[in-house]
Amino acid sequence: MSTDQAPAITGDEFVTQLEEENRVSLERLGALSIAGEAPQELTVERLLRVALKNELEASEIAAGWMTTTSELDVKLAFARQAGDEAKHYRMIAERLKALGIDAERIDPREGGYSALYEYLRQLQSTAARVAAGQFTREGIALVRNECFIDFCEARGDQETARLYRDVIQPDERHHHDLGRELLARYATSENEQQVSRQAARRTLELAEEIQEMARLKTGISRAPGC
Repeated sequence: MSTDQAPAITGDEFVTQLEEENRVSLERLGALSIAGEAPQELTVERLLRVALKNELEASEIAAGWMTTTSELDVKLAFARQAGDEAKHYRMIAERLKALGIDAERIDPREGGYSALYEYLRQLQSTAARVAAGQFTREGIALVRNECFIDFCEARGDQETARLYRDVIQPDERHHHDLGRELLARYATSENEQQVSRQAARRTLELAEEIQEMARLKTGISRAPGC
């Protein structure tokens, strides 16, 4: 009888499984994001400041990964994402200006980078990077942005809601869908599937920890993703 290990499932099968695992966590994350009554001092402007930090970190991560990724299609996907996140940063800064906030005086690096940024930065496997960054983190962004759009509309800020609904969300959906395609292509071995699943789970864990810490310490909820 052969003692060889059973082969890994196909990349498409793996992504389908991971998508279902993520879905459960994303539903919980979305529920936590809108838990409780939003206080009046929680303004759209305040949440857009948070968005600047998210967009900067996402752009830096993608740009850094691009330079150290050998697979050309993934390298170009990271390049596209870095550019999109930087574009979002500029558009959010312009929206803040329209709301009377001088975004040029805001440095989102103050207070240091997030624990999620530090975790993502050290990932080496291409499959793990795609699983954590494009597939999972952008999935988180889609959920959080929907919560933020609802918040903006409830506060009567249709312009910010439109920015997220018509520009930012389609970009994030593209990143997520492209991540799904690339993950199916590169997470084909048992080892790559294992590190990809671990990276996705840790990304979700850190996102939830950061979100709850922000809610408890500063009262921030409904914050957008990136």
